[in-house]
Amino acid sequence: MTMVRSAPTAAPVLPTRGRLRPLGLEEVRVTGGFWAERQSVNAAASLEHIAHWLEREGWIRNFDLVAEGDLAERRGREFSDSEIYKFLEALAWEIGRTGDAGLESRFRAIVDRVARAQDADGYLNTKFGHAGQEPRWSDLVWGHELYCVGHLLQAAVARARTRPDADDGLVAIARRAADNICAAFGPDGIDGLCGHPCIETALVEFGRVTGDDRYLAQAALFVERRGHGRLGDVEWGREYFQDESPVRQATVLRGHAVRANYLAAGAVDVAAETDDPVLMKAVRAQWRNAVARRTYVTGGQGSRHQDEAFGADWVLPPDRAYSETCAGVGSVMLAWRLLLASGDAGYADLIERTLYNVVSTSPATDGRRFFYANTLHRRVLGASPDVERPSIRASAAQRAPWFEVSCCPTNVARTLASLAAYVATTDDEGLQIHQYVTGTIAHGPADGPERRVTVTTAYPDAGEIRVRIDSDDDRPWTLSVRVPAWAGQGATLTAGGETRPVAPGYATERRTWRGGDEVVLNLPVAPRFTYPDGRIDAVRGCVAVERGPLVLAVESVDVPGGEDLDELRVDTSQPPTLADGRVTVRCRRLEPHDHDWPYNGSEAAPAATATADLLEVPLIAYHDWANRGPSTMRVWLPTI
Repeated sequence: MTMVRSAPTAAPVLPTRGRLRPLGLEEVRVTGGFWAERQSVNAAASLEHIAHWLEREGWIRNFDLVAEGDLAERRGREFSDSEIYKFLEALAWEIGRTGDAGLESRFRAIVDRVARAQDADGYLNTKFGHAGQEPRWSDLVWGHELYCVGHLLQAAVARARTRPDADDGLVAIARRAADNICAAFGPDGIDGLCGHPCIETALVEFGRVTGDDRYLAQAALFVERRGHGRLGDVEWGREYFQDESPVRQATVLRGHAVRANYLAAGAVDVAAETDDPVLMKAVRAQWRNAVARRTYVTGGQGSRHQDEAFGADWVLPPDRAYSETCAGVGSVMLAWRLLLASGDAGYADLIERTLYNVVSTSPATDGRRFFYANTLHRRVLGASPDVERPSIRASAAQRAPWFEVSCCPTNVARTLASLAAYVATTDDEGLQIHQYVTGTIAHGPADGPERRVTVTTAYPDAGEIRVRIDSDDDRPWTLSVRVPAWAGQGATLTAGGETRPVAPGYATERRTWRGGDEVVLNLPVAPRFTYPDGRIDAVRGCVAVERGPLVLAVESVDVPGGEDLDELRVDTSQPPTLADGRVTVRCRRLEPHDHDWPYNGSEAAPAATATADLLEVPLIAYHDWANRGPSTMRVWLPTI
């Protein structure tokens, strides 16, 4: 495995070894297009919106109550501390991206309130361990104490990497909390672990920041403790916590989808830092099987509402899709770590799919309302959520301003603020571009001059990606650009005046580059039908439509004749068409026949008759649905 020694870089994940080295916010600048627009909305609207609700619901004030010694008025769930930490992380990345002075002031004010709530020995939590509360570490199954500290450490990592000389004290707060955990849960301490993974990735990354190997050792200990029944039995089984099988023996991601992805990400971090190929191989197999059999076409994961969990293989009902936004964030975290370790383009493919169709679907266009769950089929209009009250998780028919469990808004905010760190990497051979944004990339290798490129693209609306070299180098290096799996055999690469077809994976061009040289990747983004594996019972006989990395959907506001989209049948004899930026498919509408009994001993009594008239039904990008008021929607469409 190639050793990659990291200089200080503003990125969420910086392995000390692996196939690829990530580039951070100071090296990759997103300047225009799809993701720049979303980052702008996140900065201008979502961060302020989140701050308002954190204050309104009293979750930040909980820290003040601890400092004052009166917790009778504590509000929020047992894990509400984590939302403040995720918000701090989002602020840290955004400050690193833009240098916003107002956000800096807000960041410092919140850190000061958090600091006053920390106990002398480093323990930090507003739900446990104080007068009138349950003792520390008394509910490892559901209490989320370690989980909350995990998000504190991740916020500190973001701050250390974006403002290494800052004097706000967050890194010192985090160090005391991490030391407290190592003392409490080390080899001679409590033989336990958290019901919700998170602390594992956080300890590893905090160890990378501080250079303290104790944190890595503690993370490895938590990973090895998982899967031996320490968390006991719950109504959904030990699988819910991934505690029924050791990480090294498990064959697929299972149980609660967020927990599963966070745990696997932590295991990859441990495997990378300890050079443990057995552990790394186990997680790769789990990822591969989950993607092949338990992941929606959107990249969403989790098909069970009752426990927010993966279902069994091939159980992917679109109308019951939970596909929690946080599971999408966790999936990106895991796939990115696996990509850095291996350089395999398949991981970048899933990141792209999940970013465009889960992470970007959650926030409304105004950045002030969010989906918690991301269904693929909405049958009824439903009521709009009350904008003055938090909604109950997935019950909202439309995006809601806040939730009683509001993990998704803060998770989206921190992901969008740090998005540039998921675009490009380097290795000993050159530069790799994994995600396509309009922007600039500047990297100075230790043994040579700075490499600078400008990327220009209208992706995903158009498939042309231009990469212009803006620097000279006397030595050759390799530029690698990802060709997504969905591109099939239709992609081409133009370099040095020659155009050649390129296959999915990475197309490479190695040369001694001069400023002004250009490489053009063309990806076929014409709309296409996508057919499901026949073992997915819920969508057998259906098709979806995709365009480039985007999953498309039919929304009732675009269909004449009402909201019942279940009456539509797609004619697949004609491919989807694209005109004036709008994709359409040819459909017939069914005229249903009602019966006293919905079953029949023969096929003589059809349930419906197709109308003779063909309809040209417009589609929208799935991430845009529900931005025009109450509607019904479906991704998978039955065929004629």
